[in-house]
Amino acid sequence: MRAVVFLVLATLFWAGNFVFGATVLESVDPISLTWIRWLLALVPLAIVAQLVEKPNWRAVLRHLPLLGLLGVLGITGYSLLLYFALGFTSPLNASLINAVNPALIVILAAVLPGALQGGHREGIGWRSALGIVLGLIGVVIVITDGDLLAITRTGLNPGDLLILGAILAWSIYTLVGRRIHEVPPITATTVQAAIAVALLTPVALINGVTWPDSVPSWATVGYIVIFPSVGAYVLWNAATRRVPAATASIYINLMVVFTALLGLPFGFGISWVQVLGGLLVIGAVVLLARGAKTPAVAAPAPATGPIEIAEHPPRKPAL
Repeated sequence: MRAVVFLVLATLFWAGNFVFGATVLESVDPISLTWIRWLLALVPLAIVAQLVEKPNWRAVLRHLPLLGLLGVLGITGYSLLLYFALGFTSPLNASLINAVNPALIVILAAVLPGALQGGHREGIGWRSALGIVLGLIGVVIVITDGDLLAITRTGLNPGDLLILGAILAWSIYTLVGRRIHEVPPITATTVQAAIAVALLTPVALINGVTWPDSVPSWATVGYIVIFPSVGAYVLWNAATRRVPAATASIYINLMVVFTALLGLPFGFGISWVQVLGGLLVIGAVVLLARGAKTPAVAAPAPATGPIEIAEHPPRKPAL
C-alpha cells in the first residue's frame, strides 16, 4: 500500500509540473525557469543520492561523457521544449501528447541500432502495434481538436510540435540511457542536472535571467523544484523497489487525469475531444505495457514519466 501511495504521489507531482509550469511562464521565460529549476534542485538531489544510493563516484566519472549527452537530451532539451510548448498549448494537451511517448520508444527500440541503446533491437508484437496505432490516432485527434482537416487550413499549433520534439528527445534519452548500468538513477539525475546547469548558465546570463516577480510565482517555482524535480524521483524509485516495474508503469496514466483536474482551478477546461484522445492514448499505453516482450518500466522524467522498455530482468528506471 505504501508503494501505491508513492506511485500516485509521484505522478501527481509530475502532472503539477505541466499546470504550474504553464502558470509561472507568465513571469519567467522558459530558459530561466529551466535554469532556476535545476540549479535549486541540485543540492537536495545530491544529498538524497549520497544518503540513499551511496554511489561509486569513480563509476560516475567513467560514464561522464554519456551522462553529459543524457543531460543535454533529457534534463536540458526535454525541459526547455516542454516549457516553450506550454507557452502555446494547454497543459492537458501537452500531457496527452506526452503520454504517447511509450509508442515512440517502442518504435525507436525496433529501429535504432542495438549498440546505441545498450542492447539488442526489439521487435514489435501485435499488441504493441495496435497500441502504437491507437496512440497516434489519439494524438492526431488532440492536436487537430477533432477536426482532421484543420492541419491543411491552419497548420499545427507550435506548442504541439514542440511537445512532439520533447518526446523525441526523451525517447532517445531513455534508450541511450540503458547503456549505463553502474550509476544509480538519482545519482545519474544529479550529475545530468549539474551538466544542464553548467550548459545553461552562460545562455541564461546572456539572454538575461527573469526571476519570479511575486510571492505566488516564487511559490510555484518552489513547487517545481521540490516536488517534480526531487520528490517524484525519490518516491518513484522507492516504489519500484517494492512492486513489479510493469505494474508501476500503468500508474503513469494517472498523469493525464491529474493534469486535467489540477488545471480546472486555473481555467484550463476539458473538451470532449481531449477526453476521446486521452482514452485512446491511455488504452495505447496499456496495450504497450502488456505487449512488450520485456517488462515495461516507467522512467521518471524531468517533467513527466514516460515508459521505457527495459532489459530482462527488470531493473531500476534509467534516467
